Amino acid sequence: MPYILEIILFPINALQSMMRRQLDWYHHNNDSLYSMNQTKRHDILSRFQTKDSTPTTELEYRSSFELLIAVLLSAQAKDDSVNKATRLLFLEANTPQAMLSLKAEGVKKYIKSIGLFNRKAENIIKICRLLLEQHQGEVPESREALEALPGVGRKTANVVLNTVFGRPTIAVDTHVFRVANRTRFAVGKNVAAVEKMLLEVVPKPFKVACHHWLVLHGRYTCIARKPRCSSCLIEELCEYDQKYYSK
Repeated sequence: MPYILEIILFPINALQSMMRRQLDWYHHNNDSLYSMNQTKRHDILSRFQTKDSTPTTELEYRSSFELLIAVLLSAQAKDDSVNKATRLLFLEANTPQAMLSLKAEGVKKYIKSIGLFNRKAENIIKICRLLLEQHQGEVPESREALEALPGVGRKTANVVLNTVFGRPTIAVDTHVFRVANRTRFAVGKNVAAVEKMLLEVVPKPFKVACHHWLVLHGRYTCIARKPRCSSCLIEELCEYDQKYYSK
């Protein structure tokens, strides 16, 4: 009898497995079908704009070079810890030439409280050398040139291009990824998919500020555990099905 049941159940289990794979493929290739409509998106962005018309990064900087270094340091680190380190670092060296003079060991002394500080210090020195050799000591304005710098990936390049040069890029960090998926504003299984959808659905007038709005919303309201739905600016527009209301 168990053998007969196994024969009967095998094709059923195989069919269920195949259906799950097909559903995953369909979801992966049709994320837009799982996202909210454009009217809601516009309303959400309008509310963010009304609350803060000129949002920006919470990283402290006074030049494009300082922002580049700060964003590089912020990978797997909180902005406040980066700011604490760079306040002292930038007093000592806030140009590629001055930073290069510190050498990696000198940089490490200022950033040792930040995760992956050894690798980051080495990359900072390499970046400074390349900026001086290839870009006259200036931070380049092209994505290709930025991403050619050691330790600079797409997210870092997006932040620099957006914040310093006003480009309509949307960097997707952990906050943006969470908010976009949780609210159904832009559903995607990975960072690249979310960025692609955001660039497609965010109206042009909102595109430059969008990254900052989503970061700030994710950092202070739509937090990872127990989102603050009770005080959320977009609560009734959000399509999250597990909203949390504090007592």
